[in-house]
Amino acid sequence: MTAYAIANLWALTMGPEIVRYVEQIDETLAPFGGRFAVHGSRTDVREGEFAGDVIVVEFPDRESATGWYESDAYQAIVPLRTRNSAGWVVIVDGVDDHHHATDILSAA
Repeated sequence: MTAYAIANLWALTMGPEIVRYVEQIDETLAPFGGRFAVHGSRTDVREGEFAGDVIVVEFPDRESATGWYESDAYQAIVPLRTRNSAGWVVIVDGVDDHHHATDILSAA
């Protein structure tokens, strides 16, 4: 099942380290089948408070998403981002094409 790495980044300091991070991240995603689904698009906040940028990377499955995040190649560039921004990153499973909102009731 598809999995996603989702990040919310704020207080970004655009400089040489962020540029290097952006220039190198695609090559860390490729071996794991990762692709950007959302990357810094304009956010239209409808409820609550929100700041920063949303990044969503799609992977074929959770194993691939976790493998990417824990890979030596990605971990080598993480400090370029974390030294120059605040934020969080999560990995979540997607749902299949037949999912309905009520499906979560049977899991509860």
